[in-house]
Amino acid sequence: MTDPSAAPGSAQEKIDTSVPHSARIWNYWLGGKDNYPVDEEAGDAYTAVFPGIVTIARSSRAFLKRNITYLAGEQGIRQFLDIGTGLPTADNTHQVAQRIAPDSRIVYVDNDPMVLAHARALLYSTPEGATAYVDADILDPDRILEAASRTLDFTRPTALILSNILGHIADYDQARSIVTRLMAALPPGSYLSVNDGSRGIDPVFEQAQDAYNESGAVPYNLRTVEQITAYFEGLELVEPGVVTVPLWRPDPATPAPEPVGEHGGLARKP
Repeated sequence: MTDPSAAPGSAQEKIDTSVPHSARIWNYWLGGKDNYPVDEEAGDAYTAVFPGIVTIARSSRAFLKRNITYLAGEQGIRQFLDIGTGLPTADNTHQVAQRIAPDSRIVYVDNDPMVLAHARALLYSTPEGATAYVDADILDPDRILEAASRTLDFTRPTALILSNILGHIADYDQARSIVTRLMAALPPGSYLSVNDGSRGIDPVFEQAQDAYNESGAVPYNLRTVEQITAYFEGLELVEPGVVTVPLWRPDPATPAPEPVGEHGGLARKP
C-alpha cells in the first residue's frame, strides 16, 4: 500500500505512549494487540463503568461491514474514502470491498502515527485495485481531498466513510460543515456512511463517556439521534434510515439484535 502524503521520518518517534488514544483503546476492546498499558488502563476503567462498550465497538465494525457489502455488492460502488480509519483489524474497508469487487480503490485517512505505521505494513490491495493511506486531519478536508484524488477519480461515484470520527470534533456545526465540504466534492451517485456514539439510549454509557472525556484522553462527544441524522441533509437515506447500528440491515439469520448507544445510516447523493 502506498502513502502519497506522509511526511518523512519515523512514525514511531511521534507516538505518545503516556496518553491514552481512542484508536488504540478501540483496538483493545476489539481484542487487538496494538495498544499500550496506558490504553489498556483507560479501556479497563471504561468497561468497569460500562461493560457494554465492547458490544458497541463490535456492533460498529459489523455495521461498517454491512455498509460496504451493500455498496460494493448491490450498488456497484468501486471507490471508498474512509476517514478516521483507526488501527487495522479484521474486515477493513478494502478487504470487504475487494472480496466483492477486486478492482475497488480505497483511500484511508488518519493522523495517528501508530495507525500510519500499521497501515503501511498491513493494508495491502488486490492487484486489480488500489489501497492508499493519507496522513491528514479531518479538520483539513481540502488537504484530504487533494491527496485522495491521487488515487480516487472524483468524477466517479465514491463512498465517504465516517465511522466514529465526527464525535471527535467538539463543535457540532464545524462537524456538519466538514461533512458538507467533503460531499460537495463527490459526484451524484456517491454515498455517505456515518455512525457515531449517541445519547438517549443508555444513560450508563453516557456517564462512562463523560468520565472518559474528563480523564485527559482526547474527548469524544456523543450526539443526539437528531444531530446524527442532520449529517445526511440533502441526501437520500437508504432504508431503514438512521437507526441504532445493530438494526441497520441485520443478518436475518442471526438473533434479533439489541439497541446500543450508537446510531448510523447510509445515504445517496442525488
